[in-house]
Amino acid sequence: MSGYDSALSIFSPDGHVFQVEYALEAVKRGTCAVGVKGKEIVVLACERRTTLKLQDPRITPSKINRIDKHVQLAFAGLNADARILIDKARIEAQSYKLTLEDPVTVEYLTRYVAGVQQRYTQSGGTRPFGISTLIAGFDARDTVPKLYQTEPSGIYSAWKANAIGRSSKTVREFLEKNFDRENELSDDETIKLAIKALLEVVQTGAKNIEISIMKPREMRFMTSDEIEKIVKEIEDEKAVEAEKKKPKRRD
Repeated sequence: MSGYDSALSIFSPDGHVFQVEYALEAVKRGTCAVGVKGKEIVVLACERRTTLKLQDPRITPSKINRIDKHVQLAFAGLNADARILIDKARIEAQSYKLTLEDPVTVEYLTRYVAGVQQRYTQSGGTRPFGISTLIAGFDARDTVPKLYQTEPSGIYSAWKANAIGRSSKTVREFLEKNFDRENELSDDETIKLAIKALLEVVQTGAKNIEISIMKPREMRFMTSDEIEKIVKEIEDEKAVEAEKKKPKRRD
Protein backbone atom coordinates (compact mmCIF):
# COMPACT_ATOMS: atom_id res chain seq x y z
CA MET A 1 0.00 0.00 0.00
CA SER A 2 3.07 2.24 -0.13
CA GLY A 3 2.35 5.57 -1.83
CA TYR A 4 -1.43 5.44 -1.60
CA ASP A 5 -1.42 7.68 1.48
CA SER A 6 0.84 10.35 -0.02
CA ALA A 7 -2.03 12.55 -1.21
CA LEU A 8 -5.75 12.95 -0.60
CA SER A 9 -6.53 12.59 -4.30
CA ILE A 10 -5.17 9.03 -4.45
CA PHE A 11 -7.45 6.04 -3.79
CA SER A 12 -6.02 2.69 -2.76
CA PRO A 13 -6.92 -0.31 -5.00
CA ASP A 14 -9.72 -1.28 -2.60
CA GLY A 15 -11.27 2.21 -2.63
CA HIS A 16 -9.90 3.67 0.60
CA VAL A 17 -8.52 7.16 1.23
CA PHE A 18 -5.91 6.41 3.85
CA GLN A 19 -5.53 9.94 5.19
CA VAL A 20 -9.22 9.92 6.16
CA GLU A 21 -8.65 6.65 8.02
CA TYR A 22 -5.62 8.19 9.77
CA ALA A 23 -7.89 11.06 10.87
CA LEU A 24 -10.34 8.52 12.32
CA GLU A 25 -7.42 6.99 14.23
CA ALA A 26 -6.66 10.43 15.71
CA VAL A 27 -10.29 10.59 16.90
CA LYS A 28 -9.97 7.19 18.60
CA ARG A 29 -6.97 8.49 20.56
CA GLY A 30 -8.87 11.55 21.81
CA THR A 31 -10.68 11.73 25.14
CA CYS A 32 -14.17 10.26 25.22
CA ALA A 33 -17.33 12.33 24.67
CA VAL A 34 -20.90 11.11 25.19
CA GLY A 35 -24.22 12.56 24.08
CA VAL A 36 -27.61 11.37 25.37
CA LYS A 37 -31.03 12.70 24.35
CA GLY A 38 -34.00 12.59 26.72
CA LYS A 39 -37.60 13.71 26.46
CA GLU A 40 -36.93 17.40 27.07
CA ILE A 41 -33.16 17.51 27.50
CA VAL A 42 -29.83 16.83 25.79
CA VAL A 43 -26.75 16.00 27.86
CA LEU A 44 -23.15 16.20 26.64
CA ALA A 45 -20.57 14.53 28.90
CA CYS A 46 -16.82 14.61 28.28
CA GLU A 47 -13.70 13.16 29.82
CA ARG A 48 -11.42 15.99 30.92
CA ARG A 49 -7.67 15.51 31.03
CA THR A 50 -5.97 16.21 34.35
CA THR A 51 -4.38 19.66 34.39
CA LEU A 52 -0.68 19.92 35.21
CA LYS A 53 0.36 21.37 38.56
CA LEU A 54 1.60 24.64 37.04
CA GLN A 55 -1.21 24.95 34.50
CA ASP A 56 -3.97 27.52 35.01
CA PRO A 57 -7.23 25.48 34.97
CA ARG A 58 -9.38 28.58 34.35
CA ILE A 59 -8.20 28.95 30.76
CA THR A 60 -7.78 25.28 29.90
CA PRO A 61 -9.87 24.64 26.75
CA SER A 62 -13.13 22.78 27.36
CA LYS A 63 -14.19 19.78 25.27
CA ILE A 64 -17.74 21.20 25.18
CA ASN A 65 -18.11 24.46 23.28
CA ARG A 66 -21.02 26.84 22.81
CA ILE A 67 -21.74 27.64 19.15
CA ASP A 68 -24.89 29.72 19.77
CA LYS A 69 -27.37 30.22 22.60
CA HIS A 70 -29.16 27.00 21.63
CA VAL A 71 -26.37 24.81 20.14
CA GLN A 72 -23.31 23.17 21.67
CA LEU A 73 -20.53 21.06 20.19
CA ALA A 74 -18.43 18.40 21.91
CA PHE A 75 -15.46 16.83 20.13
CA ALA A 76 -12.91 14.04 20.29
CA GLY A 77 -9.57 14.25 18.52
CA LEU A 78 -7.05 17.02 17.89
CA ASN A 79 -7.74 20.14 19.97
CA ALA A 80 -6.13 22.51 17.47
CA ASP A 81 -8.30 21.20 14.62
CA ALA A 82 -11.39 21.51 16.82
CA ARG A 83 -10.65 25.16 17.61
CA ILE A 84 -10.61 26.06 13.90
CA LEU A 85 -13.78 24.11 13.11
CA ILE A 86 -15.61 25.62 16.11
CA ASP A 87 -14.69 29.14 14.98
CA LYS A 88 -16.01 28.39 11.48
CA ALA A 89 -19.26 27.04 12.96
CA ARG A 90 -19.74 30.13 15.13
CA ILE A 91 -19.22 32.47 12.18
CA GLU A 92 -21.70 30.47 10.08
CA ALA A 93 -24.27 30.62 12.89
CA GLN A 94 -23.92 34.41 13.06
CA SER A 95 -24.08 34.71 9.26
CA TYR A 96 -27.26 32.58 9.15
CA LYS A 97 -28.99 34.79 11.73
CA LEU A 98 -27.86 37.99 10.00
CA THR A 99 -29.17 36.76 6.65
CA LEU A 100 -32.42 35.03 7.64
CA GLU A 101 -33.13 36.81 10.96
CA ASP A 102 -33.69 33.43 12.66
CA PRO A 103 -31.33 31.37 14.85
CA VAL A 104 -29.53 28.63 12.94
CA THR A 105 -31.16 25.19 13.07
CA VAL A 106 -29.16 22.34 14.59
CA GLU A 107 -29.40 20.23 11.43
CA TYR A 108 -28.22 23.09 9.20
CA LEU A 109 -25.21 23.72 11.43
CA THR A 110 -24.41 19.99 11.49
CA ARG A 111 -24.62 19.86 7.71
CA TYR A 112 -22.30 22.87 7.46
CA VAL A 113 -19.69 21.36 9.83
CA ALA A 114 -19.83 18.04 7.96
CA GLY A 115 -19.46 19.92 4.66
CA VAL A 116 -16.32 21.70 5.88
CA GLN A 117 -14.87 18.37 7.02
CA GLN A 118 -15.69 16.74 3.68
CA ARG A 119 -14.03 19.54 1.66
CA TYR A 120 -10.76 18.80 3.44
CA THR A 121 -10.88 15.17 2.24
CA GLN A 122 -10.57 16.06 -1.45
CA SER A 123 -8.31 19.11 -1.69
CA GLY A 124 -4.65 18.85 -2.57
CA GLY A 125 -2.17 20.30 -0.08
CA THR A 126 -4.49 19.85 2.89
CA ARG A 127 -5.36 17.07 5.31
CA PRO A 128 -8.66 16.04 6.93
CA PHE A 129 -9.72 17.46 10.30
CA GLY A 130 -8.68 14.93 12.94
CA ILE A 131 -11.87 15.27 14.97
CA SER A 132 -15.38 13.86 15.28
CA THR A 133 -18.10 16.03 16.81
CA LEU A 134 -21.35 15.65 18.73
CA ILE A 135 -23.65 18.60 18.01
CA ALA A 136 -26.64 19.03 20.33
CA GLY A 137 -29.34 21.62 20.84
CA PHE A 138 -32.86 22.83 20.20
CA ASP A 139 -34.35 24.70 17.25
CA ALA A 140 -35.99 28.03 17.98
CA ARG A 141 -39.39 26.92 16.65
CA ASP A 142 -39.84 23.75 18.74
CA THR A 143 -38.74 22.05 21.96
CA VAL A 144 -37.57 18.76 20.44
CA PRO A 145 -34.02 17.84 21.55
CA LYS A 146 -31.57 17.07 18.74
CA LEU A 147 -28.27 15.20 18.72
CA TYR A 148 -26.01 14.71 15.68
CA GLN A 149 -22.56 13.27 15.01
CA THR A 150 -20.08 14.25 12.31
CA GLU A 151 -16.95 12.34 11.23
CA PRO A 152 -13.69 13.42 9.53
CA SER A 153 -14.97 11.96 6.24
CA GLY A 154 -17.89 14.41 6.22
CA ILE A 155 -20.59 11.89 7.19
CA TYR A 156 -23.24 13.14 9.62
CA SER A 157 -26.12 11.30 11.30
CA ALA A 158 -28.75 11.77 14.01
CA TRP A 159 -28.65 9.78 17.25
CA LYS A 160 -30.58 9.14 20.47
CA ALA A 161 -27.31 8.44 22.29
CA ASN A 162 -23.75 8.07 21.06
CA ALA A 163 -20.08 8.19 22.05
CA ILE A 164 -16.91 9.28 20.25
CA GLY A 165 -13.22 9.13 21.11
CA ARG A 166 -11.25 6.71 23.28
CA SER A 167 -13.05 3.39 23.94
CA SER A 168 -16.16 4.74 22.20
CA LYS A 169 -17.14 1.22 21.11
CA THR A 170 -17.31 0.08 24.76
CA VAL A 171 -19.37 3.12 25.74
CA ARG A 172 -21.70 2.73 22.74
CA GLU A 173 -22.34 -0.89 23.65
CA PHE A 174 -23.19 0.22 27.21
CA LEU A 175 -25.62 2.82 25.85
CA GLU A 176 -27.26 0.29 23.52
CA LYS A 177 -27.77 -2.04 26.46
CA ASN A 178 -29.08 0.56 28.93
CA PHE A 179 -30.92 3.13 26.80
CA ASP A 180 -34.70 2.70 27.11
CA ARG A 181 -35.94 2.71 23.51
CA GLU A 182 -39.58 2.26 24.50
CA ASN A 183 -39.90 5.21 26.89
CA GLU A 184 -38.36 8.65 26.62
CA LEU A 185 -35.92 9.39 29.45
CA SER A 186 -36.65 11.94 32.15
CA ASP A 187 -34.13 14.69 32.89
CA ASP A 188 -32.55 12.87 35.85
CA GLU A 189 -32.42 9.54 33.99
CA THR A 190 -30.72 11.21 30.99
CA ILE A 191 -28.05 12.85 33.14
CA LYS A 192 -27.42 9.67 35.11
CA LEU A 193 -27.12 7.52 31.97
CA ALA A 194 -24.59 9.92 30.42
CA ILE A 195 -22.43 9.85 33.57
CA LYS A 196 -22.74 6.06 33.89
CA ALA A 197 -21.63 5.65 30.27
CA LEU A 198 -18.61 7.92 30.74
CA LEU A 199 -17.61 6.10 33.93
CA GLU A 200 -17.12 2.98 31.78
CA VAL A 201 -13.83 4.55 30.59
CA VAL A 202 -13.08 7.26 33.18
CA GLN A 203 -11.57 5.64 36.26
CA THR A 204 -10.82 8.81 38.24
CA GLY A 205 -14.45 9.67 39.03
CA ALA A 206 -16.10 13.09 39.06
CA LYS A 207 -12.98 15.29 39.01
CA ASN A 208 -12.22 14.42 35.37
CA ILE A 209 -15.77 14.72 34.03
CA GLU A 210 -17.54 17.77 32.61
CA ILE A 211 -21.28 17.77 31.92
CA SER A 212 -23.39 20.21 29.94
CA ILE A 213 -27.18 20.17 30.28
CA MET A 214 -29.31 21.68 27.54
CA LYS A 215 -33.03 22.43 27.73
CA PRO A 216 -35.18 24.72 25.58
CA ARG A 217 -33.88 28.26 26.22
CA GLU A 218 -31.56 27.01 28.98
CA MET A 219 -27.96 25.80 28.94
CA ARG A 220 -25.62 25.19 31.87
CA PHE A 221 -22.62 23.20 33.07
CA MET A 222 -22.96 21.01 36.14
CA THR A 223 -20.74 21.87 39.10
CA SER A 224 -18.19 19.41 40.44
CA ASP A 225 -20.29 18.91 43.58
CA GLU A 226 -23.37 17.99 41.51
CA ILE A 227 -21.39 15.50 39.46
CA GLU A 228 -19.76 14.05 42.59
CA LYS A 229 -23.18 13.49 44.18
CA ILE A 230 -24.46 11.52 41.15
CA VAL A 231 -21.21 9.53 40.85
CA LYS A 232 -21.55 8.54 44.53
CA GLU A 233 -25.17 7.41 43.91
CA ILE A 234 -24.00 5.27 40.98
CA GLU A 235 -21.18 3.74 43.03
CA ASP A 236 -23.60 2.96 45.88
CA GLU A 237 -25.99 1.26 43.41
CA LYS A 238 -23.13 -0.84 42.04
CA ALA A 239 -22.11 -1.84 45.56
CA VAL A 240 -25.67 -2.96 46.38
CA GLU A 241 -25.90 -4.97 43.13
CA ALA A 242 -22.52 -6.61 43.81
CA GLU A 243 -23.67 -7.54 47.31
CA LYS A 244 -26.82 -9.16 45.92
CA LYS A 245 -24.78 -11.25 43.47
CA LYS A 246 -22.54 -12.67 46.18
CA PRO A 247 -23.33 -16.32 46.93
CA LYS A 248 -25.05 -16.77 50.27
CA ARG A 249 -23.08 -18.64 52.94
CA ARG A 250 -24.52 -21.83 54.27
CA ASP A 251 -24.51 -22.21 58.04
